[in-house]
Amino acid sequence: MVAELVSGALGLALYLNTLGADFCYDDSRAIKTNQDLLPETPWTHIFYNDFWGTLLTHSGSHKSYRPLCTLSFRINHAVGGMDPWGYHLVNVLLHAAVTGLFTNFSRILFGDGYWTLIAGLLFASHPIHTEAVAGIVGRADIGACLFFLLSLMCYVKHCSTRSSSASTWGWILGTGVCAGCSMLWKEQGVTVLAISAVYDIFVFHRLKMHQIIPALYKRKNLSLFFSIGLLTSWGTALLGVRLYWMGNKPPSFSNSDNPAADSDSFLTRTLTFLYLPTKNLWLLLCPDTLSFDWSMDAVPLLKAVSDWRNLHTVAFYAGLLLLAYFSLKGSGNERECNGRSLMNGKQNANGHSCHSEVEYKTLEGKSSFASKEENGIKRHEIQKLQLPSTENIVILSLSLLIVPFVPATNLFFYVGFVIAERVLYVPSMGFCLLVTVGVRALYVKAQKRFLKNLVFCSTAALIVFYGLKTVVRNGDWQNEEMLYRSGIKVNPAKAWGNLGNVLKSQSKISEAESAYRNALYYRSNMADMLYNLGLLLQENSRFSEALHYYKLAIGSRPTLASAYLNTGIILMNQGKTEEARRTFLKCSEISDENLKDPHAHKSSVTSCLYNLGKLFHEQGHYEDALTVYKEAIQKMPRQFAPQSLYNMIGEAYMRMSRLPEAEHWYVESLRSKSDHIPAHLTYGKLLALTGRKSEAEKYFVKAIQLDPTKGNCYMHYGQFLLEESRLIEAAEMAKKAAELDNTEFDVVFNAAHMLRQASLNEEAEKYYEMAAGLRPNELVENVVVQQT
Repeated sequence: MVAELVSGALGLALYLNTLGADFCYDDSRAIKTNQDLLPETPWTHIFYNDFWGTLLTHSGSHKSYRPLCTLSFRINHAVGGMDPWGYHLVNVLLHAAVTGLFTNFSRILFGDGYWTLIAGLLFASHPIHTEAVAGIVGRADIGACLFFLLSLMCYVKHCSTRSSSASTWGWILGTGVCAGCSMLWKEQGVTVLAISAVYDIFVFHRLKMHQIIPALYKRKNLSLFFSIGLLTSWGTALLGVRLYWMGNKPPSFSNSDNPAADSDSFLTRTLTFLYLPTKNLWLLLCPDTLSFDWSMDAVPLLKAVSDWRNLHTVAFYAGLLLLAYFSLKGSGNERECNGRSLMNGKQNANGHSCHSEVEYKTLEGKSSFASKEENGIKRHEIQKLQLPSTENIVILSLSLLIVPFVPATNLFFYVGFVIAERVLYVPSMGFCLLVTVGVRALYVKAQKRFLKNLVFCSTAALIVFYGLKTVVRNGDWQNEEMLYRSGIKVNPAKAWGNLGNVLKSQSKISEAESAYRNALYYRSNMADMLYNLGLLLQENSRFSEALHYYKLAIGSRPTLASAYLNTGIILMNQGKTEEARRTFLKCSEISDENLKDPHAHKSSVTSCLYNLGKLFHEQGHYEDALTVYKEAIQKMPRQFAPQSLYNMIGEAYMRMSRLPEAEHWYVESLRSKSDHIPAHLTYGKLLALTGRKSEAEKYFVKAIQLDPTKGNCYMHYGQFLLEESRLIEAAEMAKKAAELDNTEFDVVFNAAHMLRQASLNEEAEKYYEMAAGLRPNELVENVVVQQT
């Protein structure tokens, strides 16, 4: 257990600097805005929605069904709310557990020597894991890997007890249950069943490719093929249920998510998809350049056979095939000694020799021998289990490297990314095993002690460098600004755009604008960036420029409802009511079909209908306004805050003198948000109108208490007091309102009027002068009206 504890401790220690990190990138949608994590949402929704909170059968769903991972987020939320520390702690602990479990599995392949520890330390320190561990949404990959290993080790136990114990059926059951759990953490977890079959055939039974067919006719191998049949049946059942549950449809993604999948050229798609595994292997070999996102043009498409990167593709597949061929074929010069292969009477690369043998019983109860020199290191203990040969380990390692990666290859369906580092978390186990078996082969073949020490020192240096890179890379995941700045070199368009959002939230307006424009320099048709730049300009009163970018965003993505919404608002404020009406109507008709975030789309559509209703309301078309408001209620998503909508419905009924309906909607507004100030004021006016004066006054006072800096609250209360002939109190409220909103003509003028009504003429004159300074042409007319 020492190797497991040491490697697990290293996995824990390397990621301690992530505990103080914030939510980053995809964490926002999966956690911060995911309604499935909230206590008021029924927990059963987790099993019907995808990882991002969208109904799994919806056409725009990513089809990423990971309910166990989402459930873990919900538990985090229940315990610590939105404090990211607890989420990061769970990720780090899970990684430490996975590392220890992987090391324990490596012991089955390498025995109790140093090689098991080396495999574990490589996995613990590999920088490719930083996205999965430091990024909270990467928990899906870590959890899937945990149950992946549990399932595999259950199957190893099943193999060892298959012919001698009734408990073997418990182990096969555990294999199936853990495989199902792994798949419910992340889709690729189901591939453990294929790895289990590879272990049974090539490691436990040590069959070569040419021996598999003849083995079918041997009765003693019936248990093997029965087990393989169970694995196949269970895997088929899991995939069938998974496909049915997601609506029997694959996900759809945008061009920027996976540009090759959207290419019309078969040659481009083929060359690019063949090259991407090569790029992923390079990230495992040399994780020097890492990025939070590899979409868009981070990996340029391979459009011609003459592209020099095709040489990498050829070299990759040639090497892979040769390695697989020689491992599966074995050597004709081999002979067995102690269940370990010898070549021409010499010790093979497994590090085992034939001298100093001790007899022991194998798992099948047959007599065999164990060497006292194991794995190239002298040992003085009796080996209890027969270790697999180098070829066996290579076959299993290649399977672990390739099979869990297959779902990300676009072979069966297109995926929503070009490269995703977290996807390599499970395949990296195969990579670490391959590196370990390669290092062991070099160690054994080295004849001089100096060379053996050099191999060990080089391996130790690799682990140290991996560890240092991991710690440094974790620093990039401390917050979104650091993360996006680190990705500019790989994916400048996406990195600059996201950095612009961060800078805007920090009120660094000029820097944010520059970041958005940098993003558009690299990719001019990004609808989100065009929209974000328009929003920034709108918030800084640069309305003409904002309209220009909103129109470009709509041209790039005609379904972008939020761009229609803000366009309509600007047009409405500019008095272009007919254009605004058409814009809001067009937005309200956009379907959420195939949209990535239907909840956000429905929120924008609801807001468009709300503003369209306000437009009708201001024009005095109250019936039309009510029709639109009710349509907004029908289309309103669950997370939409309805208090303003309900209050405006109440206002429309109030203007139509339908007071009972108005009161109902005012109450509904306050029920949905008890501190909604406009509803307090409007409901207070209705209560005053219906003679419930004391109740009305309570609502006016409550509005002031909720926000003592809001002049409008004092003005409404002052108007109420004026109607009650409490002139001095009304004048005091009017003065406070004017002091707070001294640039609002209506507020200042009404304050002057109330002061004059209270016979405070000197103060009234002061506020009339202030009003004259704001709108000199309107003052005389208003005074005449007031006197009349």
